[in-house]
Amino acid sequence: MAKVTFKKTDLEKRVAKARKHMARFRKEPLGHFINGRLVKGKSKETFENITPVDNSRLGDIWSGTAADIDAAANAAHKAFLGGWRDLDGAKRREIMYAIADGIEARADEIAMIESMDTGQPIRFMQKAAIRGAANFRFFGDKAVEAGKGLSLPAEHHHNFTTRHPLGAVGVITPWNTPFMLSTWKIAPALASGCTVVQKPAEFSPYTAMLLCEIAYEAGLPKGVLNVVNGLGESAGKALTEHEHIKAIAFVGESSTGSHIQRQAAPTLKRLHLELGGKNPCIVFDDADMERALDAAVFMQFSLNGERCTSSTRLLVQDSIYDSFTAKVAARIRRINVGHPLDPNTEIGPLIHPTHHEKVMSYFEIAKEDGATVAVGGARKGKEGCYVKPTLFTNATNDMRIAQEEIFGPVLTAIPFKDEAEAIKIANDTEYGLTGYVWTENSAKGMRVARELEAGMIWINSENNRHLPAPFGGMKASGIGRDGGDWSFDFYMETKNTCIAYGTHSIPKLGT
Repeated sequence: MAKVTFKKTDLEKRVAKARKHMARFRKEPLGHFINGRLVKGKSKETFENITPVDNSRLGDIWSGTAADIDAAANAAHKAFLGGWRDLDGAKRREIMYAIADGIEARADEIAMIESMDTGQPIRFMQKAAIRGAANFRFFGDKAVEAGKGLSLPAEHHHNFTTRHPLGAVGVITPWNTPFMLSTWKIAPALASGCTVVQKPAEFSPYTAMLLCEIAYEAGLPKGVLNVVNGLGESAGKALTEHEHIKAIAFVGESSTGSHIQRQAAPTLKRLHLELGGKNPCIVFDDADMERALDAAVFMQFSLNGERCTSSTRLLVQDSIYDSFTAKVAARIRRINVGHPLDPNTEIGPLIHPTHHEKVMSYFEIAKEDGATVAVGGARKGKEGCYVKPTLFTNATNDMRIAQEEIFGPVLTAIPFKDEAEAIKIANDTEYGLTGYVWTENSAKGMRVARELEAGMIWINSENNRHLPAPFGGMKASGIGRDGGDWSFDFYMETKNTCIAYGTHSIPKLGT
C-alpha cells in the first residue's frame, strides 16, 4: 500500500468514529447471543476488555458458564433437528449470500472495531472483513452439493455414498483476525447443515456479535448460530464436554489443543485442531532475492506477526546469509509502527499486555542464548502494547527463539550450508504447519517440498490462500484440514449404501 497523506486530525476522526461504533458495548456488559437474541450471562461475573492502543477499557463482558453453554447447545440442537439440517442446499446458499452482503455492507464497522479491539492495522482488517464475505459465498455455493457422494459400482452390487451433517458443533476462535477466522469455520459448518455454538477468544469478543446480528438480519433461523463469551477454562471447557456438541473446531495454541482433546474424549467428539507453527522460510542462493525479501518480511511482520502461518524462522544459505539478512534488517527498520487506524501503519500494538510481555521476554532470551539483536528488541513508546519489529541473527536452531512460538513481529535468521542441512533444520521442531521455499531450481524446490514435515508448502510465494485447497498442519500444528470438500469431510458423516443386483450367491448355513 502506498503511503497516504494522513494528518493527526484525520486519525482523531477515525478513532472517534470507531468509538462511536463501539459505544453500545460500554453501556452494559456484553452478553451472549443465544437462540436468535442477545441475552445476559447467567452468572454475575464479568471480565474487562481493553484496547491495546493504550490499554484503556473498551467494555465489560459477561463471563459465560456451563449453564450459558447448555442453553446455547440446546438451542443449536433444537434448530438442527427443527429444520436446518433438512433445508435445501439452494436455500442455505441464498441465506449465506445474504450474510455475505450484510458483511460487505458493514465492512467498515467490522474493520474499525476489530482494529481497536485487537490492535491489527486497518489496512489488513478491511481486507479481512471482505474475505469473510468471500468465505460465505464460496461455501454457500458448496452448500448445494454438500450432501453428494460417489457412485461405486461392483460386479454384483452398486455402492453409493452420501454425506449428512453431524449436528450441533462447537467453534472456538482465536484473537488474531477473529472475524475472518470465525467465518472460515462457521461458513462451511452452516453450508453442511450443521448448527453452531461459537466461543470467541476473550481478548477479542466484539465482532462475533456483529456476525450474529448480520446473520439473523439475513434470515438465518433462530438457534442456528449462537455465541457464548467467556474464558477457556469455563465456557470453553463446557463447550468441549457438552453431549449435544458433536464436533469441535478450534484455532489456537497447541497446548490448548491438547486440553481440548482430553476434555472431548469422553463424548468421542470429532476434532479439528488448527494449532501453532514455527515455520521455516528457506532462501537458497539461486533464489530471486527481491521477491524472497518481499515475501519473507511480509509473512513475518504483517498482522503484527500474530499469525500461525508466519515465516518466523528465516533459513538462508550461508553464501548469501550476511548480504540477505542485511537487506532484511534495512527493510525492517523502515516498517511503520503506529496507531492501527492509521492507513499508513504496518504494525500496530500487540493484542494484550499479557501477550506483549511474553513477546518482549524473548529479547533477553535471545541475548542469553547468544543470538544478536540486529534490529529492534525493545518496546516502542510508553503507552499501549507496541514493540519494535525485531530481527535476531547469528542464531542456531536449538535456541528457544528458534523453537518456541513467539507470535509477534520477531524474525530469527539461521544460516545453512546445503539442501540437506536446510531440510534438517526446517524439520527440527515440534511444529509442522507451513514451509516456504525460495529457489529458481524447480527440481530442488520440489525435492525440498517433498521432504518438509509441514501440511502446506509454498514455493516462490508468500502464503496465498486458495479456498478449494486444504489448510492444516502436521505434528503439533494440528489435526484435520479446512477448505473445499475437506471442510465437509469434517462437518459431515459419510454414509455408504450397498444395493445388490440379485445375481450373487449368498452363503448358506443350517441347510
